[in-house]
Amino acid sequence: MTRTRKTPTRTCVGCGRADEKRSLVRVVRASDGHVDLDPSGKANGRGAYVCPRVECFDAAVVRRRFDAALRVHLHDDDLDRLRRDLEALLSGMAASQQGR
Repeated sequence: MTRTRKTPTRTCVGCGRADEKRSLVRVVRASDGHVDLDPSGKANGRGAYVCPRVECFDAAVVRRRFDAALRVHLHDDDLDRLRRDLEALLSGMAASQQGR
């Protein structure tokens, strides 16, 4: 008898929508305090999830949800870097979708 595994769900810090963990983008704070995107979703550290849309990322920034979820104060240059990384990740995802 095989058991079906429950799909892990996470909530977007930008829009509040719950979705499958793999369909969201993880932002992680490492033990040294450095905040970065985690496309694999497996990096060690405290994580927050956001939908793969720039609008959700911007909403989380405006509401300071990353600061609360990651328990860190992010400066504007950190947020700009994360936004650029997210845009690059999204453009890479779109390119791979078109290549199928």
